[in-house]
Amino acid sequence: MTIIPAKFAPHIQAVLRIVVGLVFLQHGLSKLIDFPHMQGLDQMPVALKWSAGTIETLGGLALLVGFQVRLAAFVLSGLAAVAYFMVHAPMGFFPALNYGEPAVLLCFACLYLSTAGSGAFSLDGAKAATA
Repeated sequence: MTIIPAKFAPHIQAVLRIVVGLVFLQHGLSKLIDFPHMQGLDQMPVALKWSAGTIETLGGLALLVGFQVRLAAFVLSGLAAVAYFMVHAPMGFFPALNYGEPAVLLCFACLYLSTAGSGAFSLDGAKAATA
């Protein structure tokens, strides 16, 4: 017996995509326009802040609306992995101790979306329906 019937899988997948997109959008905007302000980013080099912020903002928007989800999620998965190994891993091996759990979870959520696709409520799905 399943708690949620399989017919709702595309909808739950869309919720995951939208939430992950919003999280990346928040991180990107905090780097580009300092809103919301994240104190940990104050020491980040400007070039890195600009490049990561641009990728996070554009990728987050793509996930949010469901446009080119497989590509955007793949790029964001790599970005989250790089962030983990640059920022968190030098502080220790275990993500629970080096504050890297969010980066790991975002990395693998995006890796899933890059293979599973956008789910329901997406521009990719609307495009496919009209083709």
